[in-house]
Amino acid sequence: MLIGVPREIKNNEFRVGMTPESVAVAVMHGHQVMIETAAGAGIGVSDDSYRAVGASVVDSASEVFSQADMIVKVKEPQAVERKMLRPGQILYTYLHLAPDPEQTRDLIDAGAVCIAYETITDDHGGLPLLKPMSQVAGRLSVQAGANALEKECGGLGRLLGGIPGVAPARVLIIGGGVVGFNAAQMAVGMQADVTILDTNPLTIERLSNHFGASARVLHSNRALLETEVIAADLVIGAVLVAGAATPRLVTREMLGSMQDGAVLVDVAIDQGGCFESSRPTTHADPIFIEQGVVHYCVANMPGVVPRTSTYGLNNATLPGLLAIADQGWQAALRNNRHLRAGLNVCAGKVTYRAVADALGYDHVSVDSIL
Repeated sequence: MLIGVPREIKNNEFRVGMTPESVAVAVMHGHQVMIETAAGAGIGVSDDSYRAVGASVVDSASEVFSQADMIVKVKEPQAVERKMLRPGQILYTYLHLAPDPEQTRDLIDAGAVCIAYETITDDHGGLPLLKPMSQVAGRLSVQAGANALEKECGGLGRLLGGIPGVAPARVLIIGGGVVGFNAAQMAVGMQADVTILDTNPLTIERLSNHFGASARVLHSNRALLETEVIAADLVIGAVLVAGAATPRLVTREMLGSMQDGAVLVDVAIDQGGCFESSRPTTHADPIFIEQGVVHYCVANMPGVVPRTSTYGLNNATLPGLLAIADQGWQAALRNNRHLRAGLNVCAGKVTYRAVADALGYDHVSVDSIL
């Protein structure tokens, strides 16, 4: 199979779909790999590094899209990239379709086979291709929030961990999954006053046992959520519903009761966000202020640490990539129910129910296509 890796073009996105190490493995499996020039520059990898492991390097994305059997990316294809997709071509990347009707329509029209990292599952009920980026985003959320609390950014002017004799900032983390756990680790490590809200009793027990007295772990309900949001200096939205739009848990009414200069970091913005006031921002212009509250809603947070993120992501994506390339997408999906869960759009049909439900499409089962 000819595997194509274009350079990422989303704002300040420096990750790349395949590292030289991943390319080397694919070549060992008998596949060809085509890399757009400078695709690895953001992680400090030169074109020659790719050539050294057997890849060919081409001058433009159009060459990659026109020739490759499978396109391997990091972020969802941008509008100009979607126009280059063709029927039957495999797209293997993050998609986050539920809050993105325009992208979904373009992928349907393209007739491509679109496999989304974020909905591929594992034997433990997890999302293994989302996990490494959730770990990065969770840790970054605290760094971003601490920075946004600085007066220069419009924040309260409060140091996250305080100092002896001065209270630390109050950090509220909504959701105790991978993002929330990693955010809590960072916030606790910085000596903030940390509260985690979740609704899953097993998650609550696990986090309570892990953090002990270092963080409060509480069972969330609407009344408690409102109380904690209003009292917080920094709120991190870490809620995920796999493949579906995120529920808007923090309302504009709650926002109006928060302190001026408090900060919201919406890690769930890729799936629509969990704050009613959220809208996507970029690394170039990451924050906005609404009702006196600072919002950080960057939709590709891990892109700011591209080397760590790329290598972490490739560790997770390579097995699926090889299965698709070695067996063909239909056989690979028939043989692996977890990889099958990644198919979101195929040959003009929406094959992931949460996306179909969110955007009003008929759902076509993957089994009927395979």
